[in-house]
Amino acid sequence: MTWRSVLRIWCGAAIFLLALVALSHWAGPSAASALPVDEKTIPLKPSVTFVKASFLTGELRDLRVTEQVERGTGKVVSVPVLRATLKVTNDSEDQAARLLGGKIEYIDATGKMIPTSHTSFPFIGAPTDRLDPGVSTSQVIEVPFPPAALKPNGIREVSLELTYLPLPYREDTVNIPVYLGS
Repeated sequence: MTWRSVLRIWCGAAIFLLALVALSHWAGPSAASALPVDEKTIPLKPSVTFVKASFLTGELRDLRVTEQVERGTGKVVSVPVLRATLKVTNDSEDQAARLLGGKIEYIDATGKMIPTSHTSFPFIGAPTDRLDPGVSTSQVIEVPFPPAALKPNGIREVSLELTYLPLPYREDTVNIPVYLGS
């Protein structure tokens, strides 16, 4: 590579960077960055609830809905999100479980399900691939919340569906006869 070709490459790169900087200043700040946004939190009651699924006990804690609103106007700028902490405990003495995932469903005041997409979540907080007897695991859940449910009497209950594989759990002792070789 000659000295001239290296000089051409550097000049081309410098011109490209100058054009990029000029275009970014010409475009100015985006509309999204010009509007300050606040996070509005709406607590759900009860804030702690317990559920039982076979030999697993679930505890949903700190149930709340958050949404992003423009400061001053109060206009909602993002989809509301249900946030909670899910703690699952294995109450069995002889079964383990592999936690696969869960799903949240919303029930309105008339008992009908409120259609909402993307409310499934995987279990990522489990320390291993199975939950042994007497062991607990926790994770934060964040799923979309239907805006219609934020109206007065818009929601009656939240349904939690757990998906898991039960695994037989057994401790056993094996005796191995040994002898000293000569």
